[in-house]
Amino acid sequence: MQITPVSPDVLVEEVAQLVAGRPGRVRLALDGPPPARPVVLAERVAVRLRELGRAVVVVSADDFLRPASVRLEYGREDPDEFLDGWLDVGGLRREVLDPAAPEGSGRVLSRLWDAAADRAYRDGYTQLPPDGVVVLAGALLLGRGLPLDMSVHLRMNPAALARVITDEERWTLPAYTRYSAERDPEGSADLLVLADHPDRPAVRRV
Repeated sequence: MQITPVSPDVLVEEVAQLVAGRPGRVRLALDGPPPARPVVLAERVAVRLRELGRAVVVVSADDFLRPASVRLEYGREDPDEFLDGWLDVGGLRREVLDPAAPEGSGRVLSRLWDAAADRAYRDGYTQLPPDGVVVLAGALLLGRGLPLDMSVHLRMNPAALARVITDEERWTLPAYTRYSAERDPEGSADLLVLADHPDRPAVRRV
């Protein structure tokens, strides 16, 4: 096992090259808790892939949460429901990941549900070309059976995550502990990034 410190710029390039080396449509997940900044990384990777000639749609998992009446059925601070029940897996498959498959229509929706307003967005669809890329970014994405072509896991150890997570989100910490133990994101990801300090990441290689 080899740990290689990299700069954020080098990490962006490494992730982009993983995708750029694959023909056809690619569905990439950037998985990590909010303090690891998966959406920020997704936006930067998207810029680089566009420079390399690939059309990219960035999708935040926070825009595919279930309605509050379902999501908060067992209370606002239930870590088990946060892990198992907040993400609209069916909506993600139907509106993004299945259409972005090589044999799919290519017609994807980048946002479905505005969780703050608790109503649907009114966005239109984007038509992905045959070599288009979807970058799905957010937390707790792996081990759900989502149809992904590759994934990157931004790992924060429990102490680091507890140190930087907001007070409002501290109740979610048990969900991340369960996620690591039960769904093995470290073992299943194509690329593992140690993100205890997001400004100073490191890549773990076998």
